[in-house]
Parts: sequence; structure tokens; C-alpha cells
Amino acid sequence: MNRILIAEDEELIASFVAKGLRSNGFTPTTVAGGQDALDRALTGEFDLLVLDLGLPDLDGFTVLGRLRAAGSTLPVVILTARDSVDDTVAGLEGGADDYIPKPFRFEELLARIRLRLRDERGAGPTVLRCGDLTLDLRSRRASAGGRAVELTAREFLLVEMFLRNPGLVLSRQQLLSHIWGYDFDPGSNIVDVYIRYLRKKLGAERIETVRGMGYRLASGPADVPAADGPH
Repeated sequence: MNRILIAEDEELIASFVAKGLRSNGFTPTTVAGGQDALDRALTGEFDLLVLDLGLPDLDGFTVLGRLRAAGSTLPVVILTARDSVDDTVAGLEGGADDYIPKPFRFEELLARIRLRLRDERGAGPTVLRCGDLTLDLRSRRASAGGRAVELTAREFLLVEMFLRNPGLVLSRQQLLSHIWGYDFDPGSNIVDVYIRYLRKKLGAERIETVRGMGYRLASGPADVPAADGPH
């Protein structure tokens, strides 16, 4: 299980990122200060650092510089509100592996983290399966009941999240945060709308409703319709 250090002084964002990573099988640890981030990053206990630039006591550029000066090769993904070209170039040339400006979508951050971890440790599984439902992460192809199913980008991410959490009930808030981002309206019914889309494409019984809690991917095969949804 990959251990991710999150250096972020905005509590809402730190909590959102940690919750999203935890729901995707990572072990996150959050710190709010630059010195604490540097000290923890140098312990060798973590597999990747998500680094904000605007940290108290030591800014992110200083943390990154000292980390690399100490010989650390820990992958670093900068996550910051500083989105100028100069800041991006400075971050990458200073030793960061990636640079994501705020506001951001969690699925993009997750994809960048997975990419950097694969770079370090070799490729992980590229095909996810549950019963007769398969999802190929490289080709972006899905099949259910032996039949190819066309998925939109959001639908693909939803199916991926269910397949990465087999047997678990995922709340609407978890799905909303993971797919649509921390700044999306929490009162939106967009999750329920997309679950209906997926049921039309994958089979009505494929995704179970757990009343008052959320949704769960059914472990067995379901009837797959002859045609995809109209959208």
C-alpha cells in the first residue's frame, strides 16, 4: 500500500485529498508546515509527496530544494494556486515530477500520482475485473457480459472507482469528491444521474443501491442491454 505525504496548509483541501486517496487504497498523512513536510519526507517512510508551494515557515520551493539537495529521489507532485508559467517552470526545474494548479479535479491528481508511482515501481495492473465486468486502463475500453460498452470519461472514472473498491459501499459524497472535485456543489444529484447512465449501459442490477449509505458494485453478472444509453 503506497504511503502519500500531503503538505497542504488549507485544511479543507488537505482533508479532501486525504479522503480521496484513502478511498483509492493509499495511506495518506497530512502536514501543514514546510519544515514538518521536509522532515517527514526525509524519513524515507513515504512513496510520494503532494506539495503545496504556499506553506508556512518554509515555502514549497524551499522544501523541494532542500529535499533534492539531501539526495532524496522521492517523487513530488506540486499542487498549488500559483499557476504562472514561471512558477511551473521553476517547480519542474527545481526537481518536481509534476505540477497541478488549483482549482483541480481529484481524478487528475489521482492519475498523476499513479503515473509517478508507476514510473518508480513499474506498471501496476492495467485491467480491472469484477465478475464479467472488465475495464482496460490503457486502452480505455470496457466490457460487460462479453460485450464492449462505450463509456464517457466520467462514467469510466466511476466504474474504475467501483472496481478498485470491490465489495465496498461508496457514498455519494465519496463519488462526488473523487470524480467531480472538492469544489463541486455537494447538493448536486449528478452522482445519481450517472449511476442511472451506468445501469442502462452495464445492466440494471450491476450497481446496487445501499439505502441511506450509497452504492456498491454487484459481484455477479448482470443482464446487459442490447444498446447503450442515448447520451
